[in-house]
Amino acid sequence: MRHSHLIACHECDLLHRMVAVPAGAAVRCRRCDALLRHPKVNSLERTLALAVAGLVLILLANTFPFLDFEIQGRVQRTLLVSGILELYRQGMHSLALLVMFTTIVAPLAHLLGLLYVLLPLVAGLRLPGRFQVFRLMRRFQPWSMMEVFMLGVLVTIVKLAKMAQIVPGPAVYCFMALILVLAACTATLDPHQVWERWEGHCP
Repeated sequence: MRHSHLIACHECDLLHRMVAVPAGAAVRCRRCDALLRHPKVNSLERTLALAVAGLVLILLANTFPFLDFEIQGRVQRTLLVSGILELYRQGMHSLALLVMFTTIVAPLAHLLGLLYVLLPLVAGLRLPGRFQVFRLMRRFQPWSMMEVFMLGVLVTIVKLAKMAQIVPGPAVYCFMALILVLAACTATLDPHQVWERWEGHCP
């Protein structure tokens, strides 16, 4: 019995013989009843489409105006990176780098990693370093904290509403859509299907 035909339970480590599981069905551990496999319909294709949409959204979110502040007839237009640059100018270098990493670098690395892994996989191609990219992408995923940043923006808007007129720019809506798209990518991707497809391509 080859190791490739075995799967270990994530909860109790009991080994099970791998069987073909149809999309939509579920396989549970016979000892602790933990979920072992739950294949998703068209997981790779749907995740790839969402990753492409996410890449477009993140480019738009960093290109178009984020917020417009109008105070006494003066309008100040800000971009997504404006807050990061302001933190850096005020000497909070570590905080600025952390915000940039969690709101721009990590989501962008996640999306580019998905494209590098899934696009050749769906097309039946093999690119070098795909295993390392997939593992690195999975590590970057928890660092994508765009929803925390968006919550901070909303709190700021509420606090400044009495002092200035704040007009959301196109980048705000792109940013909010990007949060949903990234969550959908995580929900639709089945890592087991990625490894199984690679195993089928490997000689």
